[in-house]
Amino acid sequence: MPIRLFFICPVLLVILCALHAQDQSPRPENTTSPAPQSAPAQPTPQTDTAVHQSVSAVDSNLPAPERAWNLLNSGLQEESAAKRTIAVRVLSLMTSDKRALKLSLNALNDDKPEVRAAAAFSLGELHDKSVIPPLEKALADKDNSVVIASANALLKFKDPAAYKIFFAVLTGDMKGGKGLIASQLDQLKDAKQMALMGFQEGIGFIPYAGMGYDAYRAIKKDDSSPIRSAAARALVDDPDVITEDALVQTAVADKSEIVRNAALSTLARRGNPKIIERIVPALNDDKDSVKYSAAATILHLTDIQSKPKPVRHTTVKPGTHTN
Repeated sequence: MPIRLFFICPVLLVILCALHAQDQSPRPENTTSPAPQSAPAQPTPQTDTAVHQSVSAVDSNLPAPERAWNLLNSGLQEESAAKRTIAVRVLSLMTSDKRALKLSLNALNDDKPEVRAAAAFSLGELHDKSVIPPLEKALADKDNSVVIASANALLKFKDPAAYKIFFAVLTGDMKGGKGLIASQLDQLKDAKQMALMGFQEGIGFIPYAGMGYDAYRAIKKDDSSPIRSAAARALVDDPDVITEDALVQTAVADKSEIVRNAALSTLARRGNPKIIERIVPALNDDKDSVKYSAAATILHLTDIQSKPKPVRHTTVKPGTHTN
């Protein structure tokens, strides 16, 4: 073994020297053109999600109320009208908050009607009487969804201007001849336009449960019945005798079953027994729902009529004499 290693080691040494010499020798220049270099990779821009995540990461260190305001303000400034509409509508939850009131008033001047309608809804829910003048001004809006939403908001304050709008929705005519321009009144008489308005959740108009399905069916038929029935219910506190006459006529003669029912319901809630004989024909209605509603309304008003009216007692001041 030692003899073999004696002969092998010199050979390995020679090979290593040769390899070292080859590595140190100058290399021939490459005469071919160099391959084009690829452009350096550009940094990938952050996606919207990543941006929102980074903003949220910063906001997460803020107190909850401040984070909430940042989020709501960003929604109110969104380019998307749908997002602005939602952000404006939820301001209605912030009762007694002057900032919400101011933001809702600003949104009443938005260039998109759905946002203006949402603003009118919120202003009604905030229950501040200072909003009455701007809401009355919004009744002249070119878009009828804004008109209806503003009238609905004014109902919270029992504003006579609101009753005029809903009277027009129910009957197709303006009470007193003022309020809507001719083109607006024409739209209120357009069944399809009214049905679509009634189905839009953004206007905050449909005031009672169960309307969604009826409204959907009505749109399929280009029927304005759902919004007209809602208009009949909206007139419950209107003290005008003309309105009561219109409700009685609607209860006994309107073509729509749900509108007749709504008129009877409103008459029952208004509580005037003097109209009993005038709605008796509804007991012969060809729709069971209307007959039953008429019966219940008549019984309710009869009960009111039978109750003795409270007697007003005159207070006699001490030291005075009566004959």
